[in-house]
Amino acid sequence: MQQASPIPPSPAAVAAALDYAPRRASSPPSSWSLGRLRTDRWTSAHLALATLMGALGVAATFEAWKDIAHLAYREPEYSHIFLVPLVAAWMVFVRRLRFRHCRPTGTGVGVLAALAGWGISAFGFYHGYQTLWHAGAVLVVVGCVLSVLGKQAFFRFFPAVAVLVFLIPVPPHYRLRIAVPLQGWTAQISQTVLEMFSVQVERSANRLSVNGRDVSIIEACNGLRMVFALILVSYAFSFGLPLRNSVRFVVLLASPISAIFCNVVRIIPTVCLFAYFPARGGARQGIGDVFHEWSGWLMLPVSFVLLLGIIKTLRWAMLPVMKYTLAS
Repeated sequence: MQQASPIPPSPAAVAAALDYAPRRASSPPSSWSLGRLRTDRWTSAHLALATLMGALGVAATFEAWKDIAHLAYREPEYSHIFLVPLVAAWMVFVRRLRFRHCRPTGTGVGVLAALAGWGISAFGFYHGYQTLWHAGAVLVVVGCVLSVLGKQAFFRFFPAVAVLVFLIPVPPHYRLRIAVPLQGWTAQISQTVLEMFSVQVERSANRLSVNGRDVSIIEACNGLRMVFALILVSYAFSFGLPLRNSVRFVVLLASPISAIFCNVVRIIPTVCLFAYFPARGGARQGIGDVFHEWSGWLMLPVSFVLLLGIIKTLRWAMLPVMKYTLAS
């Protein structure tokens, strides 16, 4: 019997085999390919390069950033600046799942922002506008980061970018316009509350007199210092939870009121401690000074808990406050 000859493979199968073998043997691992900088989504290489570009932006405007850090460290009215990076990081963290949907496109927007920031900073420096000098430095860093991550980083993480405005120190004359009325309101409310508890108190402008001792509201509790810190807390709260935009607007609008409330809560025991437990024996600080020094930061978690209680009350009343999931 004649043996049947084998059926030759089809040309398509031969081509597929020849095409598969070299690719399997010679293609490098995906982790070493240039796909790390692909444009379909962000990768760890993009984040590392964005961090490097941000550091270069800080180095290019180092004198302005040095001045901002000096004001935040030396002037208590600007101490809220230290909270800004924490709030910005929190804004990014709660939206972390958006990374998978972001593409590094539109990077030219970052280049234009960096150039505009450089021009604003230079104009402010040479013409004596400190606010423009600082604002331009912040814009340079934001532009350097966007030049790598693209415009989607600005839109999808806008709350984290917007909070960087608080890095810019407010000029003294604008600061006093806000602080003086707040101090007057705080003194009036504190007097009323103390009188409700049968404490003999006299008020002259922003000065309270208890037990024959004068305590100035300016020295005991600076209203402006509380306002900016509590606005940041309200901002982190409202944009850290999936609240409706209307609820966020109400929370931010009520932040000065919560600042006055927390300031009154802080100042009443401070005034009593200054009046009844003054520093003695040549001591530089008494109990009132120590309480005043630390109670300001204590008001931050108090205000956060207060805002959380308001949201829980609204939800208990079955009012719509939530909108969507932030991380998605």
